[in-house]
Amino acid sequence: MKQKSIVAGCIWGLFFCCVLVFFVRTSHAQTPRQSSNPKALKKYNEAILALEDNRSAEGITLLANVLQIDSNFIDAYLSLAGAYGNTKQYKKAVIVYERARLKDSIYFTPYLLPYSINLAGLGQFDKALDAINNFLKLSDLSGRSLKAAQYRKKTYEFALSTAQKNKNAQYVFTPKNLGDSVNSSSSEYYPSVTVTDDALVFTRRTGNAREDFMLSTIPHKDSFNKAAPLDGDINLEPRKGAITVSQDGDWLFFAADIAGAGIGDFDIYKSVYTPTGWSIEENLGDSINTDFWESSPAISPDKRALYFSSTRPGGYGGADLYVSYVKPNGRWTEAVNMGPTINTAGDEMAPFIHADNQTLYFTSDGLPGYGGSDLFVLKKLSNGKWGSPENMGYPINTIQNEGSLAVAADGYTAYYASDREDSRGGLDIYSFTLPAHARPFKTIYVKGVVTDVKTQKGLPANVELTDNASGTLINKVQTDELGNYFITLPEGKDYTFTVNRKGYLFYSSAYGLSNAAPDSTYVKNIALEPIKLASSFVFTQVLFDNNSYALLPASLPELNKLVQILEENPSMHILISGYTDNIGKDADNLILSTNRAKSIVNYVSGKGIATERLTYKGFGSDNPIATNETAAGRALNRRTSFTITRL
Repeated sequence: MKQKSIVAGCIWGLFFCCVLVFFVRTSHAQTPRQSSNPKALKKYNEAILALEDNRSAEGITLLANVLQIDSNFIDAYLSLAGAYGNTKQYKKAVIVYERARLKDSIYFTPYLLPYSINLAGLGQFDKALDAINNFLKLSDLSGRSLKAAQYRKKTYEFALSTAQKNKNAQYVFTPKNLGDSVNSSSSEYYPSVTVTDDALVFTRRTGNAREDFMLSTIPHKDSFNKAAPLDGDINLEPRKGAITVSQDGDWLFFAADIAGAGIGDFDIYKSVYTPTGWSIEENLGDSINTDFWESSPAISPDKRALYFSSTRPGGYGGADLYVSYVKPNGRWTEAVNMGPTINTAGDEMAPFIHADNQTLYFTSDGLPGYGGSDLFVLKKLSNGKWGSPENMGYPINTIQNEGSLAVAADGYTAYYASDREDSRGGLDIYSFTLPAHARPFKTIYVKGVVTDVKTQKGLPANVELTDNASGTLINKVQTDELGNYFITLPEGKDYTFTVNRKGYLFYSSAYGLSNAAPDSTYVKNIALEPIKLASSFVFTQVLFDNNSYALLPASLPELNKLVQILEENPSMHILISGYTDNIGKDADNLILSTNRAKSIVNYVSGKGIATERLTYKGFGSDNPIATNETAAGRALNRRTSFTITRL
């Protein structure tokens, strides 16, 4: 099976034109409405040949000349209307169809189907539905015409059912061509952007069907530097297409048909950025690739999940969406179908996961829509599961096939490929502002470097952020070899920030970001302390209610890290210590601090850690680390900690 490229969207237009020409010719053979003027007939036949040869502009000019010669030549009107429709000049098509209807309303009746399609192209779905209902009243429709009409009727009814919502949104769709720095006389498609919105990566298809990966840097909003091929060897292979860049800009995933390297015809590959450019591609293996077609990869912002499209058996239709997760050893889990809520009997393709890691965009021709492939948005629910797909609505979705979509980290700007009237040639990349209902969650950025506290050298480590309110792990990333990391997070929440590396005490700290402004960047540099005898760690998120020793849910992520360290160091013994402020009776404080330390021991031992490795002691208000004269100081003194007593 060949690569399902976004270019396939153009094929629909060619098919549409050929059907119209065929429709005109066969209908005319039954009931001629041709001219008696030889000159008009000659030019008309030349025009039809031009249209069949995909020379639309020439055919349109010739048909216009025909009508200047014979203004009653109904076939010429109908062919001209079809040619306008094929080139997406819907308004002109409707005008010309209506002129033909005025000439002969009975002869025009079989053309209600293409007439309705052009009305829908203008967004006049009510008129389109009236036209298709009248078409369906014809008694001698062929099976093919009946099927096409019923399909269109369904799409018009869907459009009208969502019209009120679209109207209330007061949304204005104004796509902007990215210009000559990005687009060319060739086709450009499959845009992808980095999380910092400073680089656009896309595919360019040249005349000999070669596909190259291009990069345009974005010095500031709405400004693009001249696109150039990606550095390195990644463009050596000509048979490749769908591409996505990880949002930190370090990884590329793409589909390609590489002789001798693939499992099937099109597989998914990975390339890593190096000082000399992009590395030689690596096949992701049989957990993701099969003997069938795999394409349209999309990597999550934390680089832990890969979404893609595949035609493998066992799905719900043609191409389905699948997801695979990276294992601790860097390999990928067996890909899992994303299920019947998302996948249909049609094709689901071109997934794109936003920087918020909770909003997924994709195309489908099986879910209810406006015709062809529509764009859909899918959001995660509070329980972490995906909700139901929502059609992005007209006029983003049209009667044509919509292709891949990428959304900038700002949540407002989207990029997509289209062959609109101002295209430089074929498909161009455009930007537009997303409607409110299709926008992802607003995000903030956290970046920094993890180092060894003594040597100050960068450390590869795991960085995790947990939602304090729900206890849900929101994001987990692996730093690079120098300890650098970059994380995107939904705004409006407070997080627990945890960093761990084997051989080191973990780091944990509350990070209050609920009032952070969207698109803000925060720097968090972390120094880890090597594990050694007598090392101590003060818990920052092990919490209790006032005068209680029952652990609160927010305590668990930090305690689970302690369990992990004890599992990684089976000979380690620790002392859990509890402390209070100086409010209240000393005896009561001693009992409370002892019970809190004991609660931690009970939790850790309940996770399988041998009790003989765990001791505990309460110190009451002794050994304060801050003044007890202020509320902030007393809060610091109310603490629990652990100390390594044996290695």
